Amino acid sequence: MIRKPQIELRPSPHIHAPVDVVSIMRNVVFALLPVFGWHVWMFGLAAVATLAAVLAGSLGVERLVCRLRGENSTLGDYSALITAILLAMTIPPSMPLWMSFVAGAVAIGLGKAFFGGLGYNVFNPALVGRAFVQAAFPAAVNTWPPAFFEGRFSGLIPSNLTPPLMHPPSIADWSMKVVDAYSGATPLAMQKFQHQQTPVWDLFFGGVTSYATGAPAALIIVCGLYLAARRMLDWRIPLSVMAGAAGLAAILWLHDPAHYPDPLFVLASGGLMLGAWFMATDMVGSPVTSLGAVVYGLLIGVVTVVIRAFGGMAEGVMYAILLGNAATPLIEHFTQPRPFGAGRRRGKGGGA
Repeated sequence: MIRKPQIELRPSPHIHAPVDVVSIMRNVVFALLPVFGWHVWMFGLAAVATLAAVLAGSLGVERLVCRLRGENSTLGDYSALITAILLAMTIPPSMPLWMSFVAGAVAIGLGKAFFGGLGYNVFNPALVGRAFVQAAFPAAVNTWPPAFFEGRFSGLIPSNLTPPLMHPPSIADWSMKVVDAYSGATPLAMQKFQHQQTPVWDLFFGGVTSYATGAPAALIIVCGLYLAARRMLDWRIPLSVMAGAAGLAAILWLHDPAHYPDPLFVLASGGLMLGAWFMATDMVGSPVTSLGAVVYGLLIGVVTVVIRAFGGMAEGVMYAILLGNAATPLIEHFTQPRPFGAGRRRGKGGGA
């Protein structure tokens, strides 16, 4: 009797990666820990309390949504934790804790659960939460405390303990008591409105706060390269973001160096690095095609500089990434690779 070989038919994918979603998310947390650690070193207990409040809102809504849907808890996939860490670094540690809680709840509820959960969200959840508090609490979101202030590990900032719906005390008055000659202006705001540029060296290596990340650009790059080396993010995206931002910034700077900052300042200041390496690279909201990743990154970099240079706000990374997320389906549509053997154009009869 001749035994015929068995043919097994299975749908794609036929090659499986050795890592899963949980493993990738866990490594993103590992990469973010040094960045957030520096953030805590700069702002002390207020940064820890802010993360705790954001975590409470994020994890609470995540668990509530799972229960309402009758699904198993997804708290173990680390996605809500990553959202909370990123969000906590993009809002001032001087914000009232109840506002931070709201930011975390909205990030998961509106930015993730509303679209169906992990893998279905159109926009980066952390930025959705950040955009909400930017619109709801603009004064609190745009007021940053001084970095490395004295006593930051011995107590919270007075505004942290403001009861819900109550007006927080003035950060400027408190700041004058803990640090001399506190201006309250971020490096981006000082450059945009006062044309005073903070030394790039300080922004790259942590001499002063970058205010939108609480960590130096060099540290963010190193942590991002760890993920890129492990192929847990598409390196084309952050490089394209930086290329788009630096390219347009160079054109403006060469045109009017007295009014526009040089490209290195643009790259090192604000939230550009954190956004490029840890937010724009969100696998759900970014294109999967190689060319699409480049177009997507360039779009984010260019829009960031356009908002910074010509908009009413000093920073534009958040809106640039959200715009890039919205444009991802269109970018993927026009950057799909041509199937092997197919012609560039098809006639009405279907021929190549």
